[in-house]
Amino acid sequence: MDHRAELETDEINAAKHALLKYVGGQVSLEMEIPKLLWLKRNLPQTYRSIWRAFDLPDFLTWRATDTDTRSLCSVVCKWNYDAASHNWSADFLRGADLEELTRDKFAALGSDVQPPGKPVGKGLSQRAASELGLAVGTVVSTSLIDAHAGALGMFGCRPDEGDDDVQGKMALIAGTSTCHMSITRDACFAQGVWGPYQDAIIPGYFLNEGGQSIAGHLLDHVLKTHESYPELKEKLGGDKYIYQHLNKLLPELAVKRGLSELSCLTQDVHVWPDLHGNRSPVADPTLRGIITGLDMTRGVDSLAIKYLAFVQALAYGTRHIIENLYQHKRAAFQTLLFCGGLAKNPLYVQCHADICNLPALIPDEQEMVLVGAAALGAAAAGHYDSLESASKAMGGTGQLLMPNANTVELHNRKYKVFLKLLDHQREYRDIMQANSA
Repeated sequence: MDHRAELETDEINAAKHALLKYVGGQVSLEMEIPKLLWLKRNLPQTYRSIWRAFDLPDFLTWRATDTDTRSLCSVVCKWNYDAASHNWSADFLRGADLEELTRDKFAALGSDVQPPGKPVGKGLSQRAASELGLAVGTVVSTSLIDAHAGALGMFGCRPDEGDDDVQGKMALIAGTSTCHMSITRDACFAQGVWGPYQDAIIPGYFLNEGGQSIAGHLLDHVLKTHESYPELKEKLGGDKYIYQHLNKLLPELAVKRGLSELSCLTQDVHVWPDLHGNRSPVADPTLRGIITGLDMTRGVDSLAIKYLAFVQALAYGTRHIIENLYQHKRAAFQTLLFCGGLAKNPLYVQCHADICNLPALIPDEQEMVLVGAAALGAAAAGHYDSLESASKAMGGTGQLLMPNANTVELHNRKYKVFLKLLDHQREYRDIMQANSA
C-alpha cells in the first residue's frame, strides 16, 4: 500500500524501456526500483549509506546463512531483473537515474541470483543456528515472496479426484490485498498484468501476476465507516463475528424481499472497488472507487447489502483480470484456489466461483504460504527432485465449491455495468481536466 513513489514511477515508465514488457507494459509504484529512486531523492543520506538493498525474503536467507544470494522470484517480480538474459540491465538502471546501482557488478542489488528451491551457501550459520535452536548447516532454501509461496503450495493442491495440471489453476492469495497467480509453459504477455516472469515460482514455467491493492482491507473499511458498525459491534460483543453475522443475514434478507438468490440484493447497487488505485489489469494507481444505487435505507440491512456489493466487486475485478489474460491468448482456467484471510470467508469465495463461473477449491490446509515454504525446503534438501513435484506431493487436497448456474445471467449483466463504471470514471476525469485547462 506504499504509493509514495508515483512521480518516480511515471518517469521510469516514460522511458518505455524494453524490460517493461515483462511488467504488463509499465512498472508499478509498488515495486522496488521506483522506491529506491524515491529514497535517493527524498532521503539521500540514507540512500548513500546503502550497502545492500534487500527484499524481506532475501534478507532472511542472508541473515540465516551469511551468504548474499538473491531469489530469482524476488528480483524478477519486484526489481526488474532481466530473467531472459540472466542479468541486471545497466541500461534500464541508468535510464531510471540509478546508475550507481550498476557498480561492483550490481553488488547492492545482488550479483548472485538463484532460482527458488536451491540450497543457499552452507546452510544455517553458527549465529543463526544458535538463535533459532537448530543445527549448524541445516539446509536453507532460496526464497519466494510470501504470496508466491502460497501459490506454490496451492498449485499442487487438488480435489480428491481431478485434473492435476498446474497451468489450469489461478491461485488467489487473498488478505489485506489480493494476488492472482497463474503459470504457463509458454510466455503470456498481457497488458496490465505483471509478467511473464520466467522461472519465478516453478522453474520451467512463466508466471503472470495480477492483483488488487486492497481487498480484505477494503471490506474492513466499508464496514468500519458505516454508521451501523458501532451498534453491530456492541451487539455482537466485538468485531470478531461481524462477517459471519452479515453472511447469515444476507440470505434472510433475500427471503424477506422475495428474491430467489441473495446475489439479487445488489441488482441496483454497483461498485467499482479501487479506492486505493488499480493494480491490474488497468494498472492505474490514481483510480478511485464508485458506488451507484444509494438510497435512504439505514441500519444493519443497509450495511449488509453494501458489504455484499463490495464483495461482488472484488470478484468482478478478478474476472476482469482473467478476461484480460484470455484476450492475450492465455489458455482457459479450470479452477480458482484460495488461501489467506479472505479464503475463510465463504461469501467471498462463492461470489468468485459464481462471477468467474469457475469451481473454487479451498485447500484443507489453511496456511498454504507455509506449505509453499516447506516445499522450498524439501526441494532444497533433495527430498524431491523438483519444486513442481514437491508442490504436488505436499499441496494436499481441498474442498470444491461449484458456481451457481442460476446467477450466471445476473452476473453477466452486472459485469457489463462494472466495466461501464471504469469508462464513466475516465469520462468524468476528461470533463474535469478540460474545464481546469
